[in-house]
Amino acid sequence: MAQRQTARSVSARKGGDPLVMLTAYDFPTARMAEDAGADILLVGDSLAMVVLGHPDTLSVTVDEMVHHCKAVSRAAQRALVVGDLPFLSYEAGPAQALASAGRLVKEGGVRAVKLEGGREVLPQVQALLDAGIPVMGHVGLTPQRLARLGGFRVQGRDSATAQAILDDALALSRAGCFAVVLECVPAALARVVTAALDAPTIGIGAGAQCDGQVLVLHDVLGLFEGLRPTFVKRYAELGAAGREALAAYAAEVRQGVFPGPEHGFAMDELLLDTLTVDGRPATALLGEPAA
Repeated sequence: MAQRQTARSVSARKGGDPLVMLTAYDFPTARMAEDAGADILLVGDSLAMVVLGHPDTLSVTVDEMVHHCKAVSRAAQRALVVGDLPFLSYEAGPAQALASAGRLVKEGGVRAVKLEGGREVLPQVQALLDAGIPVMGHVGLTPQRLARLGGFRVQGRDSATAQAILDDALALSRAGCFAVVLECVPAALARVVTAALDAPTIGIGAGAQCDGQVLVLHDVLGLFEGLRPTFVKRYAELGAAGREALAAYAAEVRQGVFPGPEHGFAMDELLLDTLTVDGRPATALLGEPAA
């Protein structure tokens, strides 16, 4: 088995082989992603949208995150499992952040946590690091703050916001984050941020010059029918293939084709003569002898 990834080993990949991160939300998706070679499995708050059916990421709770982190952690044998701190689980301050992250680590089994925000969350980051919990940062488009950012739109296209993203990423790296996600920022800006940081950058809609890439597994596999960002590349259309397979199953059930004899189990049917229902032979219910 390949060496298990840790926050330290991920951090050491700065400028080296590109890091591969995928979201995972349960045992089968985690095992699938790890078998495919993912270095990092992110139990993302995108769970709210692609698994639980919410319109955004804001509704997912710490309890729900813990539940799904447990499943992913049970599946992971090599990849580093990172859990997202959901909306309003850390914004109140270091104590709240530590309580929430502690649950993801102790109950959920993750080895690191991710939180959104820049310099404003440095006290929370420091508290987590002081407690021995590795932290992944996340700047640029931060979905938990969509209302403030004006929806799903590219961030950092003007000088002021580009500088703010660079300053936020630098602050997170210097505070000790082992990696920083750059979401929906121009590739040129991501290249500068990547060059400036000691920590590896992991891009999503941030061009090819980051130290790694992350996508939502459901987007990669073509499972999620909702929002399809420009930066997503679908490598399969499993949603369509799955619907076709399920429709075939439904048709065969209705036509009496499934299950066939090969899908069942045999017994000595003479034994049916020993069965009774209310004192009467059970085989009488069949309208014919058992054998």
